[in-house]
Parts: sequence; structure tokens; C-alpha cells
Amino acid sequence: MATMSGKTTATMGDDAHANRIHGSSATGDKKSLIEMDGVVSEEVFERLTAKLKARVGSEIYSSWFGRLKLDDISKSIVRLSVPTAFLRSWINNHYSELLTELWQEENPQILKVEVVVRGVSRVVRSSTPVEVSDAAETKPKIAPREKMVFPVGQSIGEKRGSAVVAETAAASGSVLGSPLDPRYTFDTFVDGASNRVALAAARTIAEASSSAVRFNPLFIHASVGLGKTHLLQAIAAAALQRQEKARVVYLTAEYFMWRFATAIRDNNALSFKEQLRDIDLLVIDDMQFLQGKSIQHEFCHLLNTLLDSAKQVVVAADRPPSELESLDVRVRSRLQGGVALEVAAPDYDMRMEMLRRRLASAQTEDASLDISEEILAHVARTVTGSGRELEGAFNQLLFRQSFEPNLSMDRVDELLGHLTRAGEPKRIRIEEIQRIVARHYNVSKQDLLSNRRTRTIVKPRQVAMYLAKMMTPRSLPEIGRRFGGRDHTTVLHAVRKIEDLVGADTKLAQELELLKRLINDQAA
Repeated sequence: MATMSGKTTATMGDDAHANRIHGSSATGDKKSLIEMDGVVSEEVFERLTAKLKARVGSEIYSSWFGRLKLDDISKSIVRLSVPTAFLRSWINNHYSELLTELWQEENPQILKVEVVVRGVSRVVRSSTPVEVSDAAETKPKIAPREKMVFPVGQSIGEKRGSAVVAETAAASGSVLGSPLDPRYTFDTFVDGASNRVALAAARTIAEASSSAVRFNPLFIHASVGLGKTHLLQAIAAAALQRQEKARVVYLTAEYFMWRFATAIRDNNALSFKEQLRDIDLLVIDDMQFLQGKSIQHEFCHLLNTLLDSAKQVVVAADRPPSELESLDVRVRSRLQGGVALEVAAPDYDMRMEMLRRRLASAQTEDASLDISEEILAHVARTVTGSGRELEGAFNQLLFRQSFEPNLSMDRVDELLGHLTRAGEPKRIRIEEIQRIVARHYNVSKQDLLSNRRTRTIVKPRQVAMYLAKMMTPRSLPEIGRRFGGRDHTTVLHAVRKIEDLVGADTKLAQELELLKRLINDQAA
């Protein structure tokens, strides 16, 4: 874990400036901001965040500082908070000096700016380095013939089907995990606003040493075709490239089930479990497909063993941990104890970059290929779903272009009509509603799910419940479960409350319309 320390830079200010900040006269005792009305502190914080946004740009500010809150100000220390350990670590490592500089411009007496994680449950993490050290000394050793490292060349160089390669490798005992696709690396991953945080977390894990476990477990969730598998395989490939002897295993949930069932059949379950427990990095894809009570029970034991031994675990699924209702509650709880990051649909710029890269790749095999920038831009505007759909659209154009070299826009629309889904209703998820509402009202998603009853939390929670009822087909009991296990009557009360208010409250009505547009745009 990164230490929570702000770096001090000497910045001088005149007495009048200091008096203005501290609210004192030239002759009176100076007061810290925290001793004044809280409104003053918030005004200073808003002014500073505006400066920060101007310095780093809107896109970076939205990615890293959008959920930053002011926690406390003393005479010499400012304490800011973020919802996750990952954001805290990233901001402390990359923006500590800038934050200190900006605060010292407002108040030269500020010596330190701390960024902490909101919520008392995070305090437990301070013991992690000790646990890593102890685990490193006491972990059991496996004989060399048992090691399950899959070398990069061996696992990604095969040209046969994944299942065949995996089965053959497993039978030989040289490879425990599923094979990697050589195309899935960090270099080939197109980054943008919708995946930048998840990509940064993935790179951090891949570049960390085995004794520096970060964000454990890391849980990446997204709809199909948005790059989860690409990110996970890039982590595994980069970790192996960085340290050839690293014990890294990449598995799909289905392959894990097959391997475990095979081990039981062959009376080899104990050896299989021992091998998995002696790895440095476990990467599991498609967690939503992990089925069966006994297999989930074994996976829970494996997860506990690795996490308790300070071994890094990365998991991906098509929904957040709280929505994996088919999973054993103990597995869900363990997964929720780490950092969950979402990968959203690519924006226009990302889609254009994907298409350009795909065309460049195709032109290496056939230099005569040519699809105009105008057509690529049209496809990027109309095919707004997943990267997989964009790949399908490009392949369709590539095929047609071979015998229809002069494709018109109308012809392109005709060919890709099945991908644009103009008449298909948008699929809106409750989790997406919660995320957008939380960001709009500057609270965390965890606040919405908590039992806190403060006004600043109750209103966003009721708005989110109302929108979930209006914009999704979910039942009241289901919505209640998604909001921290609440009763359906609580959801009904929230819906009726917002309905009663919206007729007389013009500002609330405008907020609801804005939120609906944001949610629909995200679902597009």
C-alpha cells in the first residue's frame, strides 16, 4: 500500500492573504478553517477543486478526482477522502505535490495533504505489509516438478483451439491455467474515459512484485465485449514478462470447474488444490459461470488461502460482486472485500481508435485494403455497443469491400443494420443508475446502500430507487435487495415520495430529467 503522505513544498503568502484564509484580523489570533463555519471550508474546497480541474483537465479530473471529498482541515493538515484504496494510492503517488501546492496557495500554513479512504472498515488494511512478510516466510513449498508456471511463449504461441491446448497442457502437468491470446496485451488495449481507472489498476498489479500485493482482490466487471478478458490476459502476460519465474495462473471459471472435476475423477484433487495454493497471481475470468455447491465451496477455500497468504487475485464478471446471486454468499462477501471497478462501453473516440487499429492490422496482410476515414467515422457513430460488435461491423465491411469496393453510406447502414439496434430497447442496470446518481449528488455508491439517514444521503437514495423503478423491469423486492437488502415497502415509500415532490419541485424535476438522459446515454 502506498503511504498516505503529502509532500511539502515551501510556498510563501503575504499576511493579508493568510488573514483572509484564516478569517482573522491583523491583530487577532489566527483560526484554522476547521474552527470556522463549515461553509467556509467547503467554499475553499470548491475553489481548489476548480483550480485542480483547470490544471489537470476535465477528463483526468473526472477519472481520478470526481469522488474526492473534504474530510477535515486543521492548522497544518488537510485530510481528503476517496471511496477506494486504489484511488487513494493513485492520487498519493501521482498528485500529492500538486494537491499540497494548491492548498498552500490558499493557506501557507498547510504543511501536509492526506488522502484517505472513506469508512472505518479500511483501517484493517494497514496490517497488510506485515501479513505479506509473514506469509512469504511460512508458505509451503512445492517440488519443482509440481510448478504450474505457464511460460509466455508456450501458452500464447499455440494456434489450436483454447480448449484443446488447455486440456493437453493440463494432462502434461506443465501448464495449469488456460492459454493466453497473444493479441491481448496492454499495448493493444485501447484506453479511454470508460476504462482508464481499470487499466491503471491492472497495470499496477502486473508491474508489482509478488511481495507488494495491491487492491486485493481486484474485481473488474462489465457487459460482454467491453474488454474484461483482454485486461485480465494482459495482466497475466505482463506479470510473466516482468518476472519469468512468477507463478501466474489464468483460468476461466468454466475451465476451473472442468479441472477440478477431472482432478476428483482421477483421485488427484489434493495435488490440484496444493498447486493452486502455491501461486503468486491468480486471474479468474467469467466468474458468473462458476456453478455447483461443492466447487464453489472449494473455490471459497482457495480464495481465502490466497488472500490470507497475501497472494494477488484478480477476478472478472459481467456484473458486480453483489449481483452474482448464484455464487455462495461467502464467495460474494470475499470478493466484495476488495476493489471493484467497472469498464463501461467505449465512447466515440475509443471506437474510432479501435477501427483504425483494426484496419492497420488488416493492411499488414493485404496492403491494397482501403476503407475511408469517413466510413470508419460513420461506423463509430452508429455501432455504439461493445468492442465485439464493432469488430463484427469491421469484419462485415472487410468482407463486402473485397467485391463492393465503392460502398456508399446507405449500403453500410444496410449491412450493419443488425448491429445498430435502433429499434431495440436499451438495457439499463440498477448498478448503473446507482453509479450515476451517486456521482451527481457527490456521494458514494456505498452511501446509497448504507443505513445512514442523513438528508444528504436519503434524497439521492430515494431518487435512485425511483429511477430504478421507472427505468428497469425489476420488481420492488429486487430493487430493495440491490439497495442494501431493503424491504420492498421502503422502495415503494421512496417512489411515492419522489412522485409527490416532483410535481411541486421544479428543480427536482429538472434533476430527474438530467439523470434520465445520463443513464440512457450510458446504456446506449
